[in-house]
Amino acid sequence: MKQESYIKITEAVRKKKNGVKIVTGINRIVTIMIYVLFAVIILMSAFMQYQNNSGTCVRVVLVCSISFVAVTIFRYIIDEKRPYVVYDFSPLIVKEKKGQSMPSRHVFSAFVIAMSALYICIPLGIFMMLLAVIMAFERVICGVHFPKDVIAGAVIGIASGIIGFYLI
Repeated sequence: MKQESYIKITEAVRKKKNGVKIVTGINRIVTIMIYVLFAVIILMSAFMQYQNNSGTCVRVVLVCSISFVAVTIFRYIIDEKRPYVVYDFSPLIVKEKKGQSMPSRHVFSAFVIAMSALYICIPLGIFMMLLAVIMAFERVICGVHFPKDVIAGAVIGIASGIIGFYLI
């Protein structure tokens, strides 16, 4: 997206009554829902592991943890600037970071957790994929990520899930 697009979007949100509260509130609620549901997934996988000695919980924890560390290192090495730094505007979510924009770790986490849910319970996984997509849009609308950042986060999260849960 171009500078004009970010400024147009953020200004439109700011002009609406309670626009910033609504947009940032949705972002916060979706984030909390994903992490609460991740705890549910871990509990469900622990129960499954206890029931059939499958290693399900260990796999969920390892896939999410290892891929999270890998994405964190990758972001640190690449150190892409954020849209509000590149285009000099005020994002809707207050951030101090100037770099580590690519890939979006929030979106990556949401998608790898959704893949964990798909592995455990398909309907829950589909619901979590929807939450992850909402989060991806929110991160761009709020001005803290470029579209390429959230797309990369989604692709890496899905790929990590496919590799970790279905290929290994």
